[in-house]
Amino acid sequence: MTQLSMSPQLTSSAPESAQSAQQAPRADHRVLDLEQKARLVSGGDTFRSSGEPAIGMHPLVCSDGPVGVRGERWDETDTALLLPCATALAASWDEELVARMGGLLAAEARRKGVHVVLAPTLNLHRSPLGGRNFECFSEDPLLTARIGAAYIAGVQSRGVAATAKHYVANDSETERLTVDARVDERTLREVYLAPFEAAVRAGVWAVMSAYNRVNGTSMVEHPLLAEPLKGEWGFDGLVVSDWGAVHEADGPGAGACDLAMPGPNPAWGPALAAAVRAGRVPERALDDKVERLLRLAERVGAFDPPAPGGPAPVPTDPVTRGALRAAAVAGTVLLHNPERLLPLEESALRRVAVIGPNAATARVQGGGSASVFPAAPLSPLAGLRAALDPSVEVTHAPGVRTNLRPTPLAAADCLLPDGSARGVLVRYLAADGSLVHAEARSTGRVLEPSAEVDLAPVRTIEVATRFTAPSAGRWRLGVVGLGALRLEADGKALLEEYVEPLSDDPTYLHVSPSFRQAELELAAGQEVALLARRTVESAHGRVLVLAADPPEAELEREFAHAVELAAAADVAVVVVGTTDEHESEGFDRAGLRLPGRQDELVAAVAAANPRTVVVVNTGSPVLLPWRGRVGAVLTCWFPGQEGGAALAEVLLGRAEPGGRLPTTWPDAEADCPVYSTAPADGRLDYAEGPHLGHRGWLRAGRTPAYWFGHGLGWGEWRYLALGAPSAPAADGSRTVRVALRNDGPRRSRETVQLYLSRPGSELDRPVRWLAGFGTAEAGPGERVEVELRLPARALQHWSVAERAWRTEPGTFVLQAGPNCGELPLAAALPVG
Repeated sequence: MTQLSMSPQLTSSAPESAQSAQQAPRADHRVLDLEQKARLVSGGDTFRSSGEPAIGMHPLVCSDGPVGVRGERWDETDTALLLPCATALAASWDEELVARMGGLLAAEARRKGVHVVLAPTLNLHRSPLGGRNFECFSEDPLLTARIGAAYIAGVQSRGVAATAKHYVANDSETERLTVDARVDERTLREVYLAPFEAAVRAGVWAVMSAYNRVNGTSMVEHPLLAEPLKGEWGFDGLVVSDWGAVHEADGPGAGACDLAMPGPNPAWGPALAAAVRAGRVPERALDDKVERLLRLAERVGAFDPPAPGGPAPVPTDPVTRGALRAAAVAGTVLLHNPERLLPLEESALRRVAVIGPNAATARVQGGGSASVFPAAPLSPLAGLRAALDPSVEVTHAPGVRTNLRPTPLAAADCLLPDGSARGVLVRYLAADGSLVHAEARSTGRVLEPSAEVDLAPVRTIEVATRFTAPSAGRWRLGVVGLGALRLEADGKALLEEYVEPLSDDPTYLHVSPSFRQAELELAAGQEVALLARRTVESAHGRVLVLAADPPEAELEREFAHAVELAAAADVAVVVVGTTDEHESEGFDRAGLRLPGRQDELVAAVAAANPRTVVVVNTGSPVLLPWRGRVGAVLTCWFPGQEGGAALAEVLLGRAEPGGRLPTTWPDAEADCPVYSTAPADGRLDYAEGPHLGHRGWLRAGRTPAYWFGHGLGWGEWRYLALGAPSAPAADGSRTVRVALRNDGPRRSRETVQLYLSRPGSELDRPVRWLAGFGTAEAGPGERVEVELRLPARALQHWSVAERAWRTEPGTFVLQAGPNCGELPLAAALPVG
């Protein structure tokens, strides 16, 4: 089966036509005066650029959207399709599928009137602690490059701009606004810049500069934006700052940053015009920024009038849902299945226990700016109940809780203050206490008001409801927000405090600010009127959450009940993992253990029932100390809104888990070759050079729990032969053929991986590195041959002295197999 490539391979050839064409914008910037040009390259508001009526250009509308296009507001009434997280997409190792998902995002962007999707994130999983790893594709530059290029092709196929971010070395969250990443030039070129180079060759229309510094210089004014991005690579698109990263006009203005977001920004706009007039910023630099902005506006249709009316309803058709379900299946990785417990024999099931804190709640995405309000998220419990025959009894218990922050109230336990319906009432009040707007909502979490709210007069926000306690005990009632906070129960104040912000990080201010809690004794079924109030100050965001968490005694009962259900079941499915509280933009993880008592829960369930399947619902690796004591382990990552249905298909054998690990999973934190993300005196040294991820494991001679590329399916693949590489083609690439056979009982799909090594090299090289991959599919006993492309770049290194790509003469070794640690085939590759 021939490998299909949806994206350009990384080579040393000239940029592809998508970038070299230098498309001329429709409008001529020369008709604009200095102030107009400076305003045009400045943000108009939070997610819109400035328009310019003089040339007929409307504002460019941007949206966060790695796996769901949120639009311009965080509003639970404005839902979005939610794809599997970026790591899950990369786990598919399937460029065609990822391109289709990109097309789906583009359709969502068009539905919401969005021109620019602020994705994909092409940073790497340098450390497993990276808080935003779920938003990045993998630990490997080649896999990230190919999956990222496919994503970009899909998004831009429908006239929506993709944005390659965050350029560059923005691979962790600790001190992310100021950290200085110290990376040597060769490592930058071969590892961290490589996915961005692939994005440019795929024709990406926008690149976002990162918050951080690299080797002492802020990325918003770094020379790397000019070379190699705009010069050597020929990028003709727009460089947009990360939100709030531009703090002065001179450096970024004279450099290669083109658009400062958001706006209005006092450090840009008029200040930029003044810098040009004073000669501190060359006018030709401003003209280049304007021309690039106009080119992007032409590409995405910003010279055309906006579509009339509001957005269409979110798609709920079977085809769309089926595509999301297929993507979740393709990224699901079966890690462990020694006795072939999976797939489950459906006809033998009478009682299934679905256990764990992530079983009944759909934990489908990470936290931060990547998050959306999903259209119809399906939990693992709901997915299994829908898939199984009604005669099968499906029991459930969470067993443990993992919350780090207060749990927003849900409509199921709440009535509006007037008792007319379930939900909470949100009120927006002016300074004199008069009502600006009121609306009913389904949860106690309010990030932003509905679109129709006039925010100008709003000075206070209230959330009120009548809460009925499901169980007796001391309930922890909470309020999340900044400024003057008040929490009331039946009209009496439980807490009243002014909460100062602890950070100016946008994620903290606008998504997860500080919280306060108080305890209140409640009887089971007791109703209490709750109210949370906060003031609104311009620099403190508008988040307000009214929350309630159950008594501690109930948690102990839940653990015992879960084990009892498991013991009485034909099979126990334990869904453990993290949530958007544990993995999020804005902070890194503190460790790799599952939060709370989840490890203890798995061990107790496995002791009660050997037929235990553990589903790991995370965006990044976690430790699995019990993995040898359970029947099967799989990871579904953060699987998007159809995750519950996809999991049911895999567990019941209706679909094969297609995923392979895009990042190495450790057995112990101490074994990780790159672990800490904590800067020292503001600096984070990438001292490992190119040896991150599996490369670092190989260099250290350590064996992880599961190697990069690992994943099982329904087949049993035997690798038979590795053919001699072909002579180089015109672009320097070679063709390599791998023969293999499926000796398993079912039809199966295999991801064939090709690695290179260079014994005796004079250079500091990885022990081996990923050089290519493709897929094979075969029925029982069938032999197939896979054709893999080995690009010229896979054999090259960056020469710092010559500032060019060079190939070291000698003999390279090719190896092929199912993962980085299992490569049964090898062949020599002499290079002159």
